[in-house]
Amino acid sequence: MHYFLLLFLLLGIPVSAQIGAFTTSDSLRGSLNQYRSYDVHHYDLNIRVDPERKYIEGYNRILFSTEQPLKRIQIDLYQNLSIDSVARDGAKLPYERAGDAFFVDFPAPLSAGELASVTVYYSGHPTASKRPPWEGGFVWRGDSLGRHWIGVACQGDGASLWWPNKDHLTDEPDSMSVSCQVPGDLVCVSNARFAGKTPAGDETVYRWKIGCPINNYNVSINIGSYAHFSDYYITTGGDILDLDYYPLDYNLEKAKEHFKQVKPMLAVFEDLFGPYPFIADGYKLVETPYWGMEHQSAVAYGNNYKNNEFGFDFIIIHESGHEYWGNSITAHDLGQMWIHEAFTTYMEALYVEKLQGYDASLAYLKSQKERIANKMAIQQPIGVNFHQWSDADMYYKGTWMLHTVRNVIGNDSLWFSILRGLHDKFKRSIVTSSDILSFINERTPENLDAIFDQYLNYSDPPRLMYKVEKKGNGATFKFKWSAAAKNFDMPLKITLKNGKPITIRPEKTWTAITLQNASPDDIVLPVESYYFIPTPVP
Repeated sequence: MHYFLLLFLLLGIPVSAQIGAFTTSDSLRGSLNQYRSYDVHHYDLNIRVDPERKYIEGYNRILFSTEQPLKRIQIDLYQNLSIDSVARDGAKLPYERAGDAFFVDFPAPLSAGELASVTVYYSGHPTASKRPPWEGGFVWRGDSLGRHWIGVACQGDGASLWWPNKDHLTDEPDSMSVSCQVPGDLVCVSNARFAGKTPAGDETVYRWKIGCPINNYNVSINIGSYAHFSDYYITTGGDILDLDYYPLDYNLEKAKEHFKQVKPMLAVFEDLFGPYPFIADGYKLVETPYWGMEHQSAVAYGNNYKNNEFGFDFIIIHESGHEYWGNSITAHDLGQMWIHEAFTTYMEALYVEKLQGYDASLAYLKSQKERIANKMAIQQPIGVNFHQWSDADMYYKGTWMLHTVRNVIGNDSLWFSILRGLHDKFKRSIVTSSDILSFINERTPENLDAIFDQYLNYSDPPRLMYKVEKKGNGATFKFKWSAAAKNFDMPLKITLKNGKPITIRPEKTWTAITLQNASPDDIVLPVESYYFIPTPVP
């Protein structure tokens, strides 16, 4: 018997039905078993980073309240990091390892609703990322002058690869403090507000305070030879959002020019979704030794100050867009991360539309469409630590799903009110796919269940099977859908070359319409407005 399966049975933890497809370690991280029935209020993370040894040590104090009586709790920490001790009120507590998790036992059960804290002391060589940010871990690099330059990204792999916590998307701490001790010639930048620095021999401790709820994978530290400059943005409601930028020192002047696109970006996003959701914690861009990541209030930037063919820096726009989708509106489970990625990728096209017009937006969408691979369903299994998504499908197929829904609705005023309404309703909260889809469906005359089902839950897009035949002075157009989703009958607005639009509603059986005074070549299928595969039938 697998060691962890045996341990599950001994500990009395329900074994997921997915056990054949996923490891028990995946299920420990991904599910909410009885030992995770506590709510984290605050993390106090204190860490020392030794760049020469690629080593970390420190402790995390976890303040939580119980949701039911508990004598044991689960905390997550990758097994390559050592637990030096676990303590409560100065007294050591026994614990038991279970792969990338461990279980802490209390001398007496905690009562339901009790406020308690434990402190976990730990150390070791954290996972090093081989392909950041797609594979999580520390990034130990040097800048162009050979000085240490360090970052960490852990989306999907989980924050427990470098600090102990309750590593599940549903439990964001209400607030957090981060203290990071580094060599004295380096600077450490973390999330939210700078709270000061203190000398520690030939090293320096940097302190940061996070005042807003934050999902664990967004917590990060960035260590390097940073310069700093600041600005501010005034929202339409008159609030002042502090903007702070941390480029490497030799990129300071370049950054001052390149980061000017942040303020017009914030204006576009505010127009679409409302004010920036973390005004209390501010907005930062921090230059990193990897491409980028949506670390809340400290967006990781590593795109070498390059704009794309549409005139903007993709990483700035995309990763900042996650402040709304991912950081503010957070998915309940890793299997529903399309909520983060599809909406944020779609924001790029809307950003282009707002600044350059709809035709430019269509051109941008076309560039995204070329990356769709149709490898796997956008939505993935729930309750397991599953993060091996197909990037192209979750991002680019996701954005084309939303673009398709916009055109099915056929009312831009309604569509944009839905997008704004989503953030008004769900900002700074945890959501499921059902929450998002129900909100949209309740506001549209068209029932979108089958459409979302097809794009989210099946790898193949719908195929429009069609044949066109000459008939007298016109043409007969026959069509049907080939799609996996039940009752899939998505309408399409086709056009003739004379510009006349015609709405058709294919089903899974053949339908035919006669087009007067038209030739077979006059029919233009709407491949710019919907994502489907046109499939002519002889």
